[in-house]
Amino acid sequence: MKKTNIEPYIATYLHQKGRKLGLPIAGNFELTARCNFRCPMCYVHMDADAVDAQGGELTADEWLSIATAAQKKGMLFALLTGGEPLVRKDFFEIYDGMKKLGLMISINSNGSLLHGDVLKRFLKDPPCRFNISLYGGCDATYQKMCGIPVYNEVKENIRALRKAGVPVSLNLSITQFNCQDLEQIYRDAVELDVNVKASAYMYPPIRTNDEQYGTGTRLSAEEAAEMTVAWDKLRLTPEDFVERTKKMGQLIDDCCDSCSMETDDGVPCRAGSSSFWVTWQGKMLPCGMLTSPAVYPLESGFDAAWEELMQKTREIRMPAGCVNCSYRNVCGVCPAVCYTETGHFDCSPDYMCRKTKHQVNLMRAFEKEVSKES
Repeated sequence: MKKTNIEPYIATYLHQKGRKLGLPIAGNFELTARCNFRCPMCYVHMDADAVDAQGGELTADEWLSIATAAQKKGMLFALLTGGEPLVRKDFFEIYDGMKKLGLMISINSNGSLLHGDVLKRFLKDPPCRFNISLYGGCDATYQKMCGIPVYNEVKENIRALRKAGVPVSLNLSITQFNCQDLEQIYRDAVELDVNVKASAYMYPPIRTNDEQYGTGTRLSAEEAAEMTVAWDKLRLTPEDFVERTKKMGQLIDDCCDSCSMETDDGVPCRAGSSSFWVTWQGKMLPCGMLTSPAVYPLESGFDAAWEELMQKTREIRMPAGCVNCSYRNVCGVCPAVCYTETGHFDCSPDYMCRKTKHQVNLMRAFEKEVSKES
């Protein structure tokens, strides 16, 4: 598979500089909560009536106002996401306006609306990359998971983008509804020559229901670990899988050796330090999975909002149990995971602990099997 989602070194460098200088290098713009799919694990989806009842989405002018101010503050990269951003009738007004700002634009999409005049527009003036979610390997799975049987249409739309040379990366959310399709999804990725970013971890959808901490429509922690390992077995040779397991073991050993050393317990990623997320209502967050800390750039101005967001993000502390855990370098835990699982930034998420440990045990068991056979 073509590795189209590997970040260029220059982008990594710019984010590192941004963190040091306090610059918002990347912005994520959640243009809408609406979508033509009905995926049960979605963290943001709402129908049009619910969106209107909560005041409606930002206008194109409001989105461009935020983007313009962010670009002046240092933003170089913009991700347009949703919901499904292409359901907005004024999408290209926003897209063209951000293009004129000189931003490098990526788009998250379910891929179902990339046809006709919409496809022609993108083929003529493509984004830097499309991140398309492939939810299954047949129409039946799409019907069960998304409420609409458009597998073949999505696949053909991806093929059209690839034929025109538009960079595409696939996102795969592994759930109880599509886990039986992993082999077909992998075959599709190979056929289309695109890389897949797969995840069996689904954040609890607290943004749509504030009573959903630690819950949601998802696999059990152990099942999520099993699906993660199953995906890696598909995409890696046994030799590469074993090598990956050995490197993982070394990371765990290194953590054990340094467990008495002081470790930074702040936010380890770019959220709130060189990147931000603006929800469809105009609330700015460090990360799109969270509900707080929140600031409001249309009220206070972008510069003031960004400074406030950085300060609030610096105050976030990870759980001591995670910071001092020997699995910390191989675990997917982050402040968003802690918060959505427990309701607190400083509480360890049991689900992620169980998933990580079970995954490590499964990988080591497979390593032993390969060693015996050789």
